[in-house]
Formats: sequence, structure tokens, C-alpha cells
Amino acid sequence: MNIIGLAGWSGAGKTTLLSRLIPHLKARGLAVSTIKHAHHAFDVDVPGKDSWMHRQAGAREVLVASANRFALMHELRGAPEWSLPQLLDKLSPVDLVIVEGFKRCGHPKIEVHRLANGKPFLWPQDPDVAGIACDAAPGPGAPEWAHLDDVGAVADMMLRAALPAAQVRARLAAQD
Repeated sequence: MNIIGLAGWSGAGKTTLLSRLIPHLKARGLAVSTIKHAHHAFDVDVPGKDSWMHRQAGAREVLVASANRFALMHELRGAPEWSLPQLLDKLSPVDLVIVEGFKRCGHPKIEVHRLANGKPFLWPQDPDVAGIACDAAPGPGAPEWAHLDDVGAVADMMLRAALPAAQVRARLAAQD
């Protein structure tokens, strides 16, 4: 299982790019999973549904299962946020895990950048940025880059920069 991240400021197009990359990588024969970092107040459950009522009643975990899918919700209930390695342990083995967000985490990542946002690049301060997907050339000294609309080139760059899960775990452990 190899790990690569997509990181960037809000509005840069990370989710849009990822939604185009997944079918492209799948067409290449790769099994892909994702981990998405969200804001603390997000909820995937519907108020009033049975699973929501189970969580509201105090269940630590609620697993909802059907013939088509299952979803496990784990309430932290004041415990610290889980680390990226802990979250990776929850996934079934695949060829590639793409981590969206966790931009301050030390895994290899591709910076997604849109010049119109007016935000600074992450790469000058983040040594874990292995490449840039941008709507224009990022300038001198930048890592490898590909245009945001060139999904094939971005996928190639991601696959070159991805590291095996064991290496990512070791890098993250060294940073703690």
C-alpha cells in the first residue's frame, strides 16, 4: 500500500482534482482508497435515523451495514484526534491511499494550488511537497509540477512521489 497526499488551501480544487484522479487511476488497474481530513464539526449521519440515535445515546462506535456498503462511525468523545497512521490502520489493503488534507502532516504530498486564490505556495516551507498541481507554472525552484487539468500527468507525478505505508509510518514516527 502506497501513500500520497493532496494538500493546499481551501478553494484550490483538491476535491475536484481527486474526483477526476480516482477514475483515471482505477482505469490503470489500481485499487484506490482515500482519507479526507474534515473540520471538527462534520457529520455523516442523518439526525433522527437509527444510527444517529445510537450515537446520540452514547455509543462509541456505530457500524451501519447493508448489502451494498458499510460505514463505521467512531465517536472520539473528547479523546484526541486520531493520527494519520491510526487512520491508515483502519483501511483495507489497496494499491494507493490518497490523503486529502492533513497539510501539516509529514507524508509525501502533491500541493494543489490555484493562483487566483492569492494564497502563498506551501512548498517553500514544506519539505514533504514532492510536486505541484497548479493552473500555471509555479516559478523557479519549485518541485516538479503538472497542470491541474492534465489528470494523467498529475497521476504520474503522484505515483512517482507515493511511498510505501511502512516508510510513511517511519517518517511520521520520527516527527513525533
